[in-house]
Amino acid sequence: MMKGLILFVALGSFAALPAFAQHEGEAPHGEQHQEAAHPKANGGHPPPAPEARSNRQEKPEYEHAPTGKVDKTQHVSNDKWYGRPSPSDKRYVLKHPFPHGHFEHFGASYHYNVVRIDVGAHRFWLPGGFYFEVAPWEWTVCANWCWNCGDNFIIYEDPDHPGWYLVYDIQTGQYVHAQYMGS
Repeated sequence: MMKGLILFVALGSFAALPAFAQHEGEAPHGEQHQEAAHPKANGGHPPPAPEARSNRQEKPEYEHAPTGKVDKTQHVSNDKWYGRPSPSDKRYVLKHPFPHGHFEHFGASYHYNVVRIDVGAHRFWLPGGFYFEVAPWEWTVCANWCWNCGDNFIIYEDPDHPGWYLVYDIQTGQYVHAQYMGS
């Protein structure tokens, strides 16, 4: 009886080994592989810059899922920018665009980490002392972003609203409007 039990446990252990085996290219059990830590928003790659719209009255376009659900959040999916406000939206019309100058290092090839954040003022700083202020009415979108998780942010110039930039979070695929405040 004892031999049968030992044989049963031994066979069970050998059968379970493939489940615990480390396959080539995988991290050891309990560790995250570097690739697994990368975001999967927008298929895992930075989107191209949004294109300017010619119709100033164009309404925001929302993403429609095959299930019929409509996603009205500001986000990027399959390189398409959803939820962008109308070019004529008065909240984004500035009397004096770029009062602190232009931020020159924007676009998909520039990935930034945030070195400081002031939640109360809705401001964040990039390396080099460059800082931005998020539109107050959009702060709820980004309040829970992981602001200290590394090079997770890309800055795009907003082609429809002079003086505004789009801050894209590569982890969530969401974006918010922000003004460059200088350095």
